[in-house]
Amino acid sequence: MRDFRFSYTIVGVDSSFAETCRRAEQHGYDAVLAADHLGLPAPFPALVAAANATERLRVGTLVLNTPFWNPALLAREIATADVLTGGRLEVGLGAGHMKWEYDEARIPWKPFGARAQRLRDTIDELTRLFATDGYEQQAALRDAFGIPVLRPVQRRGFGGYGPPLLVGGTGDRILRIAAETADIVGIAGAYQIKGAPPGTMRIGTAEEADDRIRYVRDQAGDRADQLEWHVLTQLVVVTDDRRAAAEQAVARFGSAMSVDELLDTPFALIGSVDELADQVLRNRERYGFTHYTVHGPYMDTFAPVIRRVRELTT
Repeated sequence: MRDFRFSYTIVGVDSSFAETCRRAEQHGYDAVLAADHLGLPAPFPALVAAANATERLRVGTLVLNTPFWNPALLAREIATADVLTGGRLEVGLGAGHMKWEYDEARIPWKPFGARAQRLRDTIDELTRLFATDGYEQQAALRDAFGIPVLRPVQRRGFGGYGPPLLVGGTGDRILRIAAETADIVGIAGAYQIKGAPPGTMRIGTAEEADDRIRYVRDQAGDRADQLEWHVLTQLVVVTDDRRAAAEQAVARFGSAMSVDELLDTPFALIGSVDELADQVLRNRERYGFTHYTVHGPYMDTFAPVIRRVRELTT
């Protein structure tokens, strides 16, 4: 089995940003990840700043709204960030699910099938661009001044020409793309509520996680055992009374799932530090999850669990 990796998401930037990144590194986190939503920090500048503030933290996107990006311009962003972070970048891509963001940015909101195809086309185009020797039109300038070709430092993802690629989602079309192209498969813990406006989400159940893992493994074939399995944890509560805490969470977030379902799902961690560490270990056995991401507000709360998991596995 793979060793565990732990990461957290950036939720904002201010004068304490660098210190927060350094504190996460001291806690034992392996990576810091940036989402791609309006109102949150621009991903690539934040990730370069996080890498500059730390010694070993990897940085990544979780995940880019692919329809926001022109592939040629995205290739430039990825290559630049990978160079500036010394090859510590990981690239997460998704199809997008918040319609209001597209409306606000005046980007056409297309049906899911079209957004999924845009994701696959973007991966293919990034792979092609990273495999080239730069733009032919720049060759004379490069030769005259010795300017290096802008390309990623890493040769891991994108057909072996770029940083590791994470593709995350819940539906068949996105997870099929993940199975075929990704190095890291993100099983998203948030599901669209049927009949509700796009972006109205609920936490997935353990049975849904089982089903999604089986589907990806079937689609990946011989690649399945090479994949890293990633989970975004939607809720972290450290408590000595996990059932009471789960009852409060269900009451707070509505009745989309029962208390028992919330306690069983891999997308929420509720209990004492020892109970959460045990759940992380059991989830690796059941699902294969070895890369856990928690939302930024839970970064300090989850830190003792990281230490306990490592005590139990070393």
